[in-house]
Amino acid sequence: MKRLVWMGIGVAIGIIALRKVDEKKSGLGHEGLERAVAGITQGIHDFADAVRAGMRERDTELRVALKASSAVQVPSDL
Repeated sequence: MKRLVWMGIGVAIGIIALRKVDEKKSGLGHEGLERAVAGITQGIHDFADAVRAGMRERDTELRVALKASSAVQVPSDL
């Protein structure tokens, strides 16, 4: 009896998933595909901009730290 219940649940989930996929597929005509690609492209550009900003910030921190550490005299016997 338990197997029958779990099989019914699995079939129901499969049907729901199939319907969702069909809905998405039908909505992805030429215009829908262009919107999807544009959204992905914008996301990639936003991510790249965030990475560049983080790199600039970290670069500034490292340059400040190097200038501060260059003022410290290092013994020549090391």
